[in-house]
Amino acid sequence: MAWYRARRRDLPWRRTRDPYLIWVSEVMLQQTTVPAVVPYFERWARVFPDLDSLARAPLRRVLREWQGLGYYQRARNLHRAAGLVLREHGGRVPDDEAALRRLPGFGPYTAAAVLSLAYGRPRPVIDANVRRVLMRVLGLDGPAGPRVDRDLRAYLDKVFPNDAPGDFNQGLMELGALVCRSRNPQCLACPVRFACRAAREGRQEVIPEPRRLRTEEIEAVVAVIERRGRFLIQERAEKGLLAGLWEFPGGKVEPGESPRAALRREVREEVGIEVRVLKRLATVTHAYTRFRVRLHAYLCALRDPGFEPGPRRRWVTMNGIRRYPLPSGSVKIVEALAGRD
Repeated sequence: MAWYRARRRDLPWRRTRDPYLIWVSEVMLQQTTVPAVVPYFERWARVFPDLDSLARAPLRRVLREWQGLGYYQRARNLHRAAGLVLREHGGRVPDDEAALRRLPGFGPYTAAAVLSLAYGRPRPVIDANVRRVLMRVLGLDGPAGPRVDRDLRAYLDKVFPNDAPGDFNQGLMELGALVCRSRNPQCLACPVRFACRAAREGRQEVIPEPRRLRTEEIEAVVAVIERRGRFLIQERAEKGLLAGLWEFPGGKVEPGESPRAALRREVREEVGIEVRVLKRLATVTHAYTRFRVRLHAYLCALRDPGFEPGPRRRWVTMNGIRRYPLPSGSVKIVEALAGRD
C-alpha cells in the first residue's frame, strides 16, 4: 500500500468517497481503458452529479452521454439501478452486499468495489489487472477463468487487510495497470518481485495464458435517406446489441449480394419503402469484442415522396441527429455526411 500511495495516478474518481460516483466509475472502467474513461466520467459528473439527477433523466439522454464508451447495456443498467435506489433506498446507494447484488448490473466485482472504495468494507476486488498480478505472484498456469478466480479469492481472504481495504484493492489494480502489464511487464520496478513465482521462474510473459478469440468479419450497408435537408433515422429494438440507440436503416450484406442490392432489400424489409441509391458516401469500420463490421454508407432518395416514418423512426436535421444516442459506426457516418462537398 505504501507503493500505491506514493505512485498512484490522480484520477477524478479517486478524489471522492461518494458511493454513486465510485459506482459510475467502476461501471465505466469495465471493458474500457482508464485514459478513455476520464473525460467521460468528468462530463458525466457534471451532467448527472448525483443519483437523483441520473434516475430522473430520460434514457435517451443517458445513452447520449454514454455515446462512444460502447457496451451500452452498462448505461441502461446504471439508469435502471439508479431508479430502484431512488424508489427503494431513499436515494442512498446501499452499503449491504445482498442489496447491491439485487440491483441491475451489480455482480460480485462491482459490489465489492463499491463496498471497499466507498464504505471501507474489507471486500477483495478481482479485475483483469488484479487477476494478472496474483496469477503471476502465485505462479498459476493456464488461462484465467472461474476456477482461477476461486483460488485467487481464497488467497485474498487470507491476506486481505481490514485497514484501508480500498487502498489495498486499488494498489493491486494500479500495480497491474502500470507495472505488471500483460505485455512487457516492468519486473525491476515491481514492489512484490521478490515474492513473485513467475518472475523467479522467468514465466511472467506467459502467465496468464492468453485467450485467442476468433473475430468475425461482417459486411453491412447503411441507407442515408435524405428528404428536404432531413435524414431518416430509426430506434433499435429495446433488447439486444445496441438496444435503444438510433441509427440509419440498413443491415448485413448476404453472400453473393452486391452492396447496392443489399441496401435496397434491407430498406424494403425494415422500412417498407423503395429507395434510389444515389452514390456511396463512405465506408467505415468498427470493431466489437468478437466481430468487426465494415459499413458501406450510401446516400439515397425516396421513391415515395409521401412516406411518413411512423413510430420509432424520425426525420431529423444534421444538427438534430447529434442529439440522439448513436452507435460508433453511425457517428462516423454522420461525420462523413457533415464533411461532404
